[in-house]
Amino acid sequence: TSDSCGGPGQNDTDSNAHTGPSFIVVVAIDFGTTSSGYAYAFTKEPECIHTMRRWEGGDPGVSNQKTPTTILLTPDRKFHSFGYAARDFYHDLDPTESKHWLYLEKFKMKLHTTANLSIDTELHAANGKRVKAIDIFAYALAFFKEQALKELSDQAGAEFDNADIRWVITVPAIWKMPAKQFMREAAYKAGLVPRDNPEQLIIALEPEAASIYCRKLRLHQMIDIGTKTNQNGFSPTENVGAGMTQGDRYVVVDCGGGTVDLTVHQIRLPEGHLKELYKASGGPYGSIGIDYEFEKLLCKIFGPDFIDQFKVKRPAAWVDLMIAFESRKRAAAPDRTNPLNINLPFSFIDYYKKFRGHSVEHALRKSNVDFVKWSSQGMLRMNPDAMNALFKPTIDHIIQHLTDLFEKPEVSDIKFLFLVGGFAESPLLQQAVQNMLQGRSRIIIPHDVGLTILKGAVLFGLDPSIIKVRRSPLTYGVGVLNRYVEGKHPPDKMLVKDGTRWCTDVFDTFITCDQSVALGETVKRSYTPAKPSQQVIVIHIYCSEKEGVGFISELGVRKCGTLRLDVTGTESTVVRREIQTLMQFGDTEIRAMAVDVATSRTVKASIDFLSQ
Repeated sequence: TSDSCGGPGQNDTDSNAHTGPSFIVVVAIDFGTTSSGYAYAFTKEPECIHTMRRWEGGDPGVSNQKTPTTILLTPDRKFHSFGYAARDFYHDLDPTESKHWLYLEKFKMKLHTTANLSIDTELHAANGKRVKAIDIFAYALAFFKEQALKELSDQAGAEFDNADIRWVITVPAIWKMPAKQFMREAAYKAGLVPRDNPEQLIIALEPEAASIYCRKLRLHQMIDIGTKTNQNGFSPTENVGAGMTQGDRYVVVDCGGGTVDLTVHQIRLPEGHLKELYKASGGPYGSIGIDYEFEKLLCKIFGPDFIDQFKVKRPAAWVDLMIAFESRKRAAAPDRTNPLNINLPFSFIDYYKKFRGHSVEHALRKSNVDFVKWSSQGMLRMNPDAMNALFKPTIDHIIQHLTDLFEKPEVSDIKFLFLVGGFAESPLLQQAVQNMLQGRSRIIIPHDVGLTILKGAVLFGLDPSIIKVRRSPLTYGVGVLNRYVEGKHPPDKMLVKDGTRWCTDVFDTFITCDQSVALGETVKRSYTPAKPSQQVIVIHIYCSEKEGVGFISELGVRKCGTLRLDVTGTESTVVRREIQTLMQFGDTEIRAMAVDVATSRTVKASIDFLSQ
């Protein structure tokens, strides 16, 4: 393991203020679209971050500490294996058997792309069979829990107790609330933390974790791609912080497998706290976009009808083909001149001949796709131009997004741009970012770019208060009735009740889009149950990407969650009961608390973003 003990500069005060004595260790899980891993640190030695042990069956050529985010279930849908082990076992199954096993990969993206995510959302395995997403995520988290506990127990020489662990799971900052809650639900289901102790699990935002790690880097731990040197005129043992002073602004561009996530931070000294200057932005422009382009290329050459059928009929061979592409994809570079060879599995060549009645070679000649030829060794020969063309749409999206971001007034005068995440290793992407920035900021890539988020997530778990100010990604509010005001309110919203005129559908704003919110900032509202005997008050929460919202019926306003206030057992003699709710923003998740004003008793409050 590459323990970065004593690595990042320890200049932070109060780093254990929030952990208290209750947790002995923080374990972070980076649950990625393409690869995953965990890391941990003991609260007693926070500067010593341990990354997980080597995985069995790792690619000999890839020296990463992570394992592929792939999961294999037996034909009766029980968990079998994860990562390289799942990949290898699936590969070795007899084709007659493999079609009954359920193999899943790149499934994390489903949480980003599903519009009305719920506990019942389904995923498709490679053989086309459907499974519940929550089960797959819970299996994966349970696997990481087991691995980490095993490693900690071995280190401690005794059974390690899960109650002594603070867990951190990373998610993209651009994810909406339902996806974050889904991850939390999966963690409960996996037994990572008990439902009645939610504090034991922190949902961290990937680019924030990267940001926390990057600003602590010493200069010998990163590469400045402008000069390709490690030291840049500072002494190599200084912090980047040596080059960062009060008020410095920097952008973290987290390029993962599924998403690209951009965050803009400013350092607030003396404590070195971070302030977010612009709401997280980005989109589904991760490196799997290149895989889709490759798939489109195969469809163009061999026909979409064949590819669709081959995927379902020979799922293990299709997975092998994508793995072969994956390793060649890493060899793409701007200055490359010689072709890249991609092995076609024998069953692809064989099945194509049966399906079409002519050879793969014939298909390639006939398809006149530029720069892709057939080599007699059974490979697709791709000219570097053909490979670069597969990268283009994804990289163009990222560059467009960065260009837009740099035009925002809040994003002026950026000193550093940190490129992190697995896709940041791509020389093609690095060059594109360099061309776009034209020297406006220094582009920095940490040495262990694939582990940046993981290590930052551990630091965040040790001290979650490090990020003091965030920006709300959306405008949140609830629908209320207000007294009807002639001339101000539209007549079609008028409702007469007991002789009083009310205006319906009024959007009562809690927080507006891109508003600065300090950590732990609360918004107070008072509600009265419609009937004094009511035991559960349900309040619908609405959100919008617009700043000013007048009515919940406006275009672009959608119901995004439900606030449940359980007042059972707070029998009150007061005629008009008042429940005061406190909603807490500024954290990675929105929390709610409520108080029965008459008895000042705390009432159970929870926000559900998953039941629509």
